[in-house]
Amino acid sequence: MSDFKAKNIDPRERLIVALDLPSAQQAKDFVQAVGGEAVFYKVGLELFMSGGYFELVEWLVAQRKKVFVDLKFFDVPETVRSAVRGLHHRGVSFATVHGNQAIMEAAAAEKGDIAILAVTVLTSLDRGDLDDLGFACDVERLVLSRARRALEAGCDGVISSGLEAPMLRNEIDHRLLVVTPGIRPVENRVSDDQKRTVDVAQAFANGADYIVVGRPIRNAADPRQAARDIQHTIARVLG
Repeated sequence: MSDFKAKNIDPRERLIVALDLPSAQQAKDFVQAVGGEAVFYKVGLELFMSGGYFELVEWLVAQRKKVFVDLKFFDVPETVRSAVRGLHHRGVSFATVHGNQAIMEAAAAEKGDIAILAVTVLTSLDRGDLDDLGFACDVERLVLSRARRALEAGCDGVISSGLEAPMLRNEIDHRLLVVTPGIRPVENRVSDDQKRTVDVAQAFANGADYIVVGRPIRNAADPRQAARDIQHTIARVLG
């Protein structure tokens, strides 16, 4: 069990809403539809390729929202170092990095006041996918290895499925932030590309510090109510 309750995190910031939308204007409209029920947003690759990415980041910061830049920096270390440096003074709270020790170290060295999160194993991958990628070890061992190396490299946390969160809490220093994507309110469906999922309450019970929620809010008939319901669940778990 995590001691996440002891961390100085505003409970309402523990929900990070994923802005996986085709345009910056649609993202803004969605943020306004959710209203005050969410204060932390993840801005990823789809919006980066649509144009207006940093204008959207600036708009979110102006709306007093926290921003998680999820671009999974993966390149030669000096390029990653420069990419992280480019986020300085933009009001960004979190950014993701992917890759080996040198890449993670380069990102961490340039982080300033940005929390650098290392990707362990994407929640869209399962054992069969790892076989295809040439990884001989099981998912849990790979996640644990990458998390340990991330902490050694100076990263602040990891992106990890809630299924592996208990292991991380048992094996690694509690300073490590655990951010859990792939949150689903019910048993996962075959048509969903997320494979290693948990629900909101289980994610926190397993040791997550933050959860990232996209489709369950975005596709809800009332996104504001969907976000409100998740916030209520978080408050109950923290209580």
